[in-house]
Amino acid sequence: MAAATAGDIVTRRYLISGRVQGVGFRWFVLRHAQRLRLRGYAQNLPDGRVEVVASGSPADHEALEEVLRRGPDRARVDRIDIIPVSAAPYVGFEIR
Repeated sequence: MAAATAGDIVTRRYLISGRVQGVGFRWFVLRHAQRLRLRGYAQNLPDGRVEVVASGSPADHEALEEVLRRGPDRARVDRIDIIPVSAAPYVGFEIR
């Protein structure tokens, strides 16, 4: 995988709905985001959704979206809302 240049970096906010809390979803995302060298975070929201904010190349976002739609074994993804956001200086990928 070639490293992305600064002009190739996009940041997107993913809001994942379904059975996504209490099933290891954030840890699942962390593993895949690190493999893809994405920067950002995953966190549970009070309304039961998981929020993922990630910065990386468009190709890496395509791969991440496939991962998010699948989820870990015990998860059920009903919907993903994708919102482009301004890039932020994330260092690595973390669970919040």
